[in-house]
Amino acid sequence: MIVFPAIDLKDGQCVRLTRGDMAASTVYNKEPVDQALSFEQAGFKWLHLVDLNGAIEGRSVNAMAVNDILRSVSIPVQLGGGIRNMKSIDRWFVAGVSRVILGTVAVREPQLVKDACIKYPGRIAVSIDARGGKAAVSGWVENSTVDAVELAKQFADAGVSALIYTDIDRDGTGEGLNIESTAAMAAAVQIPVIASGGVGSVEDLKAVREAGLHGVVVGRALYDGSLDHKAALKA
Repeated sequence: MIVFPAIDLKDGQCVRLTRGDMAASTVYNKEPVDQALSFEQAGFKWLHLVDLNGAIEGRSVNAMAVNDILRSVSIPVQLGGGIRNMKSIDRWFVAGVSRVILGTVAVREPQLVKDACIKYPGRIAVSIDARGGKAAVSGWVENSTVDAVELAKQFADAGVSALIYTDIDRDGTGEGLNIESTAAMAAAVQIPVIASGGVGSVEDLKAVREAGLHGVVVGRALYDGSLDHKAALKA
């Protein structure tokens, strides 16, 4: 199991949202590079970056901060948010991203995901962010009618390296992961599944491990101290 510490970028700063609400953001570090280096020095093996502004606008908005992080750390980085075409995917791989995360286009243009998987085998992840079991798009501000598990099944044979499943209603709350829905997705496909949304304690990480999931994205709990870095890595 891999613990992915999250760096969510809004207006060039490291923030955390509550339930995906851009108006309910808390700034935890005005220097994203410092935060990235802190996670690397703590012993984490991956970084999970999201361009929040980009997710809404459909283009890379916090590219400067992302590039600064890529130049500063040696551990692999997975990046999502506003990546909607092959040109953007190409650009981020050239910049040094190890894995590109596609979300909105997975709902709207699934063929792009499949094409990207062919061009970059093992380096494309799909983010499935759900409210009430239905996938949300455009930085979670729009809801679709697409069932989250059915969306995952569309990519069963596409070569997707991982599915990142987020329960939006729990994200940033510390109320605990939706392990049941995440495990159901993992049972429906052979793609490795990463849990996200609501981690509040080391017990949540143990639940992920016991469910046999590939990994877990952790954000606010690491920032506010409710989850210790060492305890997270040990779990």
